[in-house]
Amino acid sequence: MSNAQYIVQRLWNYCNILRDEGLSYGDYLEQLTYLLFLKMAHERTQPPYSQPARIPEELSWASLLKRDGEALEAHYRHILSELGKRNGMLGIIFRKAQNKIQDPAKLRRLIVDLIDREQWTALSADVKGDAYEGLLQKNAEDIKGGAGQYFTPRPLISAIVDVMQPRPGQRICDPACGTGGFLLAAHDYIVKHYSHQMDREQRRFLKYEALHGWEIVDAAARLCVMNLFLHGIGDDEGDRCPIRVADSLRSHPGEYFDLVLTNPPFGRKSSITYINEKGREEREASFIVRDDFIASTSNKQLNFLQHVKSLLKAHGEAAIVVPDNVLFEGGAGEVIRRDLLDTCDVHTLLRLPTGIFYAQGVKANVLFFERKPASARPWTERLWIYDLRTNQHFTLRSRPLTRDHLDDFVACYKPGRRHEREESERFRAFSYEELIKRDKVNLDIFWLRDRSLEDASELPAPDEIIGDIVEDLQAALEQLSAIVEDLNNGNGQSNGNSKRGAEANLKVEESEPATLAEE
Repeated sequence: MSNAQYIVQRLWNYCNILRDEGLSYGDYLEQLTYLLFLKMAHERTQPPYSQPARIPEELSWASLLKRDGEALEAHYRHILSELGKRNGMLGIIFRKAQNKIQDPAKLRRLIVDLIDREQWTALSADVKGDAYEGLLQKNAEDIKGGAGQYFTPRPLISAIVDVMQPRPGQRICDPACGTGGFLLAAHDYIVKHYSHQMDREQRRFLKYEALHGWEIVDAAARLCVMNLFLHGIGDDEGDRCPIRVADSLRSHPGEYFDLVLTNPPFGRKSSITYINEKGREEREASFIVRDDFIASTSNKQLNFLQHVKSLLKAHGEAAIVVPDNVLFEGGAGEVIRRDLLDTCDVHTLLRLPTGIFYAQGVKANVLFFERKPASARPWTERLWIYDLRTNQHFTLRSRPLTRDHLDDFVACYKPGRRHEREESERFRAFSYEELIKRDKVNLDIFWLRDRSLEDASELPAPDEIIGDIVEDLQAALEQLSAIVEDLNNGNGQSNGNSKRGAEANLKVEESEPATLAEE
């Protein structure tokens, strides 16, 4: 067992004790985040580092060690409250922090017996980072708690970063960064492939300025900042922080990036819930209206796709995870897809298998494109589609997705040599002319024959089939409920206008089933 695995196991075993106190895995990980930061900040003030204390003595790790019982619990709450008012990474980590460990005896054991016994600063960034990543993975496996929505499978992230090949000096962004998996993987790729080539300025840029993330959920942003901090990324001594706690969709940040790597949150509608004058809860569909968007819609994934495009520099590249409906939905979806094919080089689509996300039954894809300068001719010439879904069955435990399962995709992608691509059983190219002629510019294309339709022995396990059926029914009910609510609220329908003058029904959008074969 590696040092990182040992630390993960040791810390995680204690979580099982705290479960009896009603703590979820997510609550426990948050408390670890607070305490680990305080411990490492204290270690930096000791030899051989002897750095000036950034945290006041009265709020320091040493002040926790001096207390016991109810005085410890009260002082811990005070520390969380005060540090949450600070700026930079410190403020993000302790933003809206609360103590969830009500038993002072268990809190003291966590502080004294588990965390204080380890010299965390002395551990290498790899060991600390791997240990924390291990805790994040275990947290994501807490499916009932919903923690997995912030955790993209690390093998998938690794494959995406491998084909995108980030380089020193590039500005890299994730506008829905969750726990920071994409940002961290991009950083590690650059270190691995360019460590001996980078000069001092390039190293400084990578540490402080290369990575940029937005996360709307406080808890996820906290875990992300701590993840980056443990890997030696960011300015822990100043006010700068690579992560911003905000809704990235609301406005353009006024800055542009070389790479955007992201897995936006799934869910069909953006909405605002409020209490009306009768004291009843109502939901109002929230349309994102921005001058730099080609269409206005309440569909979060379509808005994120437009947002990602808007963040790219000319010749900037993006990889974005999108659910199937983004590929075939009419109305705003068609308008956005037409614009994307014309103004960007939409060159690759990876059809992902089911069973790899912690949200069960998700049918998703990774769309790769490069933003291009204005042109009278469409920039997309051919869209290459890799089908990793048909006849592939994965589960989170019995057959989890590994990096090896993505090796063929990476090989077919030919990073840096896309002009040398060749078709194979799972990898096919479709011309712009073929795509634009499809009904509603439907990009949900597949050609492999599903063996389970011909041979019952190829069918997935019964629990997988039931899970897929339940997921489809839930999605249908959510869409019907959204339509009924819109109608009951008297919102009616609204027509969205694209800059081409195209008209589309953007309020109540129909979801069409995917075609069974290439049209």
